[in-house]
Amino acid sequence: MKLTDAARGQACTIAVPNFCNGNPDTTIAAHYRSVSFGAGMGKKPPDILCAHACSDCHDCIDGRVRTPYTRNDLRLMHAEGVLRTILRLSAMGLIQVGE
Repeated sequence: MKLTDAARGQACTIAVPNFCNGNPDTTIAAHYRSVSFGAGMGKKPPDILCAHACSDCHDCIDGRVRTPYTRNDLRLMHAEGVLRTILRLSAMGLIQVGE
C-alpha cells in the first residue's frame, strides 16, 4: 500500500481549531511543502512527509480559506500532523520507526 493511500478513512491529524470537519471520508495525504525537503514547482516532498488532513484542514494549510492563524501557526499544525501521521503509520505496520 502506498503511504498516500493509507490516509483514506483516517481521522485528521492536523485538526485546525474551529475549522477541522472531523469527517474521515474527506481525509487525504497533505504533503508538508518546504524547499528544504525537496518541494518546488511541480515537486512534492517524499510521501513520509504527509499529514492525514480532512478537506477543511487541507484548505487551511494550503491558504484557500482565511483563518485567524498566522502562516507559521498553520505550518506548525501541519508539521505536528505529519509527526502524528508517522506514528499512526508505524502503528498500522506500514513503516518501521526505530527506537
